[in-house]
Amino acid sequence: MRALRLPAWKSEPELTEVPDPEPGPGQVVIKVGGAGACHSDLHLMRDFTGGLPWEPPFTLGHENAGWVHEVGAGVTGVTPGTAVAVYGPWGCGSCERCRIGVETYCENPAGAPVPAGGGGLGLDGGMADLMLVPDARFLVPLPDGLDPVAAAPLTDAALTPYHAVRRSWAKLPPGSTAVVIGVGGLGHLAVQILKATTAARVVVVDTREQARESALRLGADQAVAPGERAAGEIRAATGGRGADVVIDCVGAQETLALAGAVARMLGDVTIVGIAGGALPVTFGSPPYEVSVQSTYWGSRPELIEVLDLAARGLIRAEVTTFPLDRAVEAYHRLENGELTGRAVVVPG
Repeated sequence: MRALRLPAWKSEPELTEVPDPEPGPGQVVIKVGGAGACHSDLHLMRDFTGGLPWEPPFTLGHENAGWVHEVGAGVTGVTPGTAVAVYGPWGCGSCERCRIGVETYCENPAGAPVPAGGGGLGLDGGMADLMLVPDARFLVPLPDGLDPVAAAPLTDAALTPYHAVRRSWAKLPPGSTAVVIGVGGLGHLAVQILKATTAARVVVVDTREQARESALRLGADQAVAPGERAAGEIRAATGGRGADVVIDCVGAQETLALAGAVARMLGDVTIVGIAGGALPVTFGSPPYEVSVQSTYWGSRPELIEVLDLAARGLIRAEVTTFPLDRAVEAYHRLENGELTGRAVVVPG
């Protein structure tokens, strides 16, 4: 079969022929219907030189959905032909975190299929005709009306901001304000999740006018361009109090500085983006009792909730599709800022 593989750190991915995977006991092979191209993949291609608990080569693609193709011995609950999404982070399955479905924070990485990774992150992912899933628990059947192309990017680009929003629900009642910094692949879904699950006023910040306009169409109440006046505009929109929740989908030094400047006392600042910035925390800065946290992906139960929201039409990823033989182009366009929403590779 065909597979888009990363041969080494700081290298371009290559479309090659590899043997078809065969499922062992408890394993499942899916026919890939869609595989999302994520900005974090670009870090694997451009930035890393090692230091992770896994190494190339492997097939890219950690946002995946498709149909069950073949099951191994002992697999129950899914049968060939079932439409499924793949839960991306693969933990050990037996530690306390994994038993409640929070495999992102597995505390026994040595017992996982790959330490602190998953399909497309150390093991072979979904940018291929077929994908081997090492345990049937990583599969979530798709609700009626949701196809794999639409579902694939939701497994990360929606699940990640959903987890960030969900953990702050208590701070997002009527009268509250949420700020989303960066309204690209994750941020445009964060806006929809906030509007679908909270009563908060939503303010977005992005350098691109097109992205700001898109966010307003998706339900944002206000769009702000970054710069010297951005913090003042946001504070003015909140009566001077600041934002109850700030979700930074960029994570750069400048965006985190803005997040700290606009957070309300007792609010949340959640760092989702991985651009490498830092937010100094001192007495009184950010404001008193602001909680600052980073998050990584989301839980299996949260993925079920995300897919339900999508099946009901409450959230939707803006998708540009590419055939597998143009997957490298998808990454180049993502890198150059030429895509709105998410790129999804469709092996076809």
